[in-house]
Amino acid sequence: MANTYQMLAARVIGVEQVTPLIKRFTLVRQDGKLLPDFTGGSHIIVQMKDADGRQHSNAYSLMSDPRQTASYQIGVRLEEQSKGGSAFMHQQVEVGTELMISTPNNLFAIDPKAGRHVLIAGGIGITPFLSQVYELRDSGADYQLHYAFRSPEHGAFQDELSAGPHADRTRLYADSLGQSLNLTELMGALASDAHVYVCGPKPLIDAVIATGKQLGLADDRVHWEQFAAAPVTGGAFTLVLAKSGQELRVEAGMSILKAIEKANVDVECLCREGVCGTCETRILEGEAAHNDQYLSDDEKAAQQTMMICVSRARGERLVLDL
Repeated sequence: MANTYQMLAARVIGVEQVTPLIKRFTLVRQDGKLLPDFTGGSHIIVQMKDADGRQHSNAYSLMSDPRQTASYQIGVRLEEQSKGGSAFMHQQVEVGTELMISTPNNLFAIDPKAGRHVLIAGGIGITPFLSQVYELRDSGADYQLHYAFRSPEHGAFQDELSAGPHADRTRLYADSLGQSLNLTELMGALASDAHVYVCGPKPLIDAVIATGKQLGLADDRVHWEQFAAAPVTGGAFTLVLAKSGQELRVEAGMSILKAIEKANVDVECLCREGVCGTCETRILEGEAAHNDQYLSDDEKAAQQTMMICVSRARGERLVLDL
């Protein structure tokens, strides 16, 4: 059932403006101890509190070397449609700021079965790969990183990739310079034991998944991650909370979590983006339209549980174990 995270008190010891929209934050534990171990592709949840006491929680990939746990580094893009978290990180957080962070979790791990690893990043989607390339290099794995961005000034961390130990494995593509990433060409030339990993804007992820299907790549050879809740779509439906018998109307465009909170029912949910697993809830009747990244395809098909922060009902009525 639901994932449980331990929360740690952390302090910001470094803030760097990397591009006009992206900042890098360096975090250490308040108690001075080493942070928990993690593997490449892991994320943490960062909890922030506004001056008015409103709490935000966002998931961010760890982008530092997994062998160095004296500190963690995350990259945060200032989102135009920020729900509050990215704006808070950019406008309120400075050296000395105290934050609560979760222990790491990994939904985007390197697959040890792969003979070659092809990493495809778009924009801020570069962050999980920055920890993965350390891991791949240390294990002597065969890997390539393909990183696409709008224009040179928006290519975060490109200088350290170009000049660092991964330079000969990295290809950069700046759209404004006419350097486009040809997915069919790249993925069509893959050996049968190669795996593809993609992180970035939804159109890039969709394009990689679609190209993989066109080329006949098995689903388990294409891995993806996106920290952005899927837009809440679909019509209104009736939600029944089985433990109290309470019936709620979940309107079109509203998440189940919002409807439950509006009814003053307490539910634990850390990320609100379908990645942390804390709001996993048992389905007693009806089916879910799954929008999370936490459950596997088999678990989604089984229709036993759902993430109420992003997923909705597939029909007119849904009964949950709440």
